[in-house]
Amino acid sequence: MSTNSTRREFLFAGTALAAGLCATRTDAQTSSTKPLDGFPISLNTSTLRGHKLPIARVVEIAAEAGYQGIEPWVDELDRHVAEGGRLEDLNKRIKDHGLKVTGAIAFFEWMVDDGTRRAKGFDEAKRRLEQLSQIGATHMAAPPAGDVKGVDLLKAAERYRALLEMAEPFGVIPAVEIWGSSPAVHRLGQAVLIAIEAHHPKACILPDVFHLYRGGSDLADVMHLNPRLLAGFHLNDYPADPPRESLADKHRVYPGDGIASLRQLIRDLRRVGYTGSLSIELFNPDYYRQDPRVVARTAIDRTRAVIGQATTS
Repeated sequence: MSTNSTRREFLFAGTALAAGLCATRTDAQTSSTKPLDGFPISLNTSTLRGHKLPIARVVEIAAEAGYQGIEPWVDELDRHVAEGGRLEDLNKRIKDHGLKVTGAIAFFEWMVDDGTRRAKGFDEAKRRLEQLSQIGATHMAAPPAGDVKGVDLLKAAERYRALLEMAEPFGVIPAVEIWGSSPAVHRLGQAVLIAIEAHHPKACILPDVFHLYRGGSDLADVMHLNPRLLAGFHLNDYPADPPRESLADKHRVYPGDGIASLRQLIRDLRRVGYTGSLSIELFNPDYYRQDPRVVARTAIDRTRAVIGQATTS
């Protein structure tokens, strides 16, 4: 997932058609209706964010391409309602297209030391939890938003437990998300510490291939995890250049098109018994200039190829 500033940038793009590359809905249903090797593949809507599409249209594209799930951003839900839509109807549309809402992307300052800002952050979290419960979401990302420099991780764990307790009536589980550029939670171990020290049965984390690398963690460290700790896994890839410290969200590429050890990651996730979703999260401006159907289909095809190679190699 991106930092706030990156995620709020909108890139305008053309939608030139690429003949022959877009799968029909019938093609998707016959080739991709079941999870591959136990991993449901979700579309994080950031992958098409630059196309400025209504969330209802993104749902259609995801289903046509063969995804099993979708991971929307909460501002897309706001726009849906502002334009006269109802979240209950969106929930029905998602289900009718055979999709599940495996997560959602939100921003709220739940971890900060400033009590006033944290209270506002919890109010925002509650509002988002109510929204997400209406579309059947299972999880909500809880990134280290705001000024978290110097935050004691044990204090963060107490605040995370409070967040989990607040979320219980809504049936949506907040997951500690790792941000590679965060001063507080940029490594896998930091997120794990917060989740474990929260002492809550539903505590969980949300890793991301890009952010793990950007923050200095090793993908192989997932071998130390209990799969129940994983709320999901954001999948993407990154190039050899620029250097790790200079990587930005715009540098993310399709799974298998970069240098990340994704095949080994898939094998390691399988070894620890993880069967949750792999959510493709990209922010590539080059992709935003392509037809969104082509981008969605290419992303899932690349992902399925990586999973297939991990199975056979």
